[in-house]
Amino acid sequence: MYRLYDYPPSGNGYKVRLLLSQLAIPFDYVAIDILKGETRTPEFLAKNPNGRIPLLEREPGHYLAESNAILFYLAQGTPFWPADPLAQTQVLSWMFFEQYSHEPNIATPRFWLCHVPKLNAYQDMALPYKQEQGYQALAVMDQHLAHHQYFGAGQYTIADIALYAYTHVAPEGGFDLSRFPHVGRWLQDVTAQPNHVPITQTRF
Repeated sequence: MYRLYDYPPSGNGYKVRLLLSQLAIPFDYVAIDILKGETRTPEFLAKNPNGRIPLLEREPGHYLAESNAILFYLAQGTPFWPADPLAQTQVLSWMFFEQYSHEPNIATPRFWLCHVPKLNAYQDMALPYKQEQGYQALAVMDQHLAHHQYFGAGQYTIADIALYAYTHVAPEGGFDLSRFPHVGRWLQDVTAQPNHVPITQTRF
């Protein structure tokens, strides 16, 4: 059985939880508190030298790191990963967008505002810039969704899971999603998918 090491509020960890749930794959869940440094212990670093979650143990002693790489691994041979090479490229393009343009600017303000007791000087200065960049990413998404139901491949895929994870909690980072009606419609469509679980669910 898979074992997932994860920080419960993490959108990156939630991606993996959501796909495992939608694939109806059972797994053990191990909560790791990053605020207490639990990913920096010798025990955890032996599993993932980069000291980050999520971390998926696919069999004893064998681990997969990086949320989107884990999605790619789990999605093989399922409807969440298309067979056509062009469609695969479209899915990967949006997943790269998520990691480069979206997640750093949507997730970071959320973490600072929800999990940091007080912003330091850098965070206080950088927050408006991060939010500006986050709004730009949301605008790109909204423009695409004005003409497509999902991201890439013309169907619900791991690209949607990757982007949904932090988009649906973006208001916690100070973002006004009402400015993006097509994103709002897409969020509802993702929530309506079979075996959907909320980010707050950590018992499986």
